[in-house]
Amino acid sequence: MDIRKVKKLIELLEESGIAEIEIKEGEESVRISRMPTAPAAQHYVAAPMLAPPAASTPAAAPLAAVASPRPTTNENVIPAPMVGTYYAAASPTAKPFVQIGDEVKVGQVLCIIEAMKMMNQIEADRGGKVTAIMAKNGDPVEFGQPLFVVE
Repeated sequence: MDIRKVKKLIELLEESGIAEIEIKEGEESVRISRMPTAPAAQHYVAAPMLAPPAASTPAAAPLAAVASPRPTTNENVIPAPMVGTYYAAASPTAKPFVQIGDEVKVGQVLCIIEAMKMMNQIEADRGGKVTAIMAKNGDPVEFGQPLFVVE
C-alpha cells in the first residue's frame, strides 16, 4: 500500500473523530487506531437511573417483568453504561466484587463489562446496600439495562 494512502487515512481518521479504521486491498491491509494495542482496564461510573427502560417489543415485556424486581422509592437502579458481557468478578475463580446485602461506597467497583475485548470496571455512583443483582455472570447486557438495585 502506498505511503500517501496511509497518510491520507491518518488525516481522515483525525478529522472524523473515528477511533479506528482497517482497510484491506487484496492481500495487503492496514489498521490505524487512536487507542493503544493493549489498553489497561477503563473505569466507568454508572449514570443514575430511576426506573428500568420500557420493553421495546411485546415478547420482551413479560421477560423483563419476571427477571427483575421493581425498586421501591428509597432504592436506586444502577444501569449498564454500555453494551457488553457482564462479569461479577475479576476472574472465574475470584470472589464477586459485590453480593446482595453488601454495603457499597461511591466509586467502588461493582462489576466488569467486557466490550470489544476491553475490560471496563463499572463503579458505584452512589453508596448504600445492594438489594438486588439483576444480571448473571457471563450474561450479555444492553446499554441502560438495570444491573444493581442499591438502597
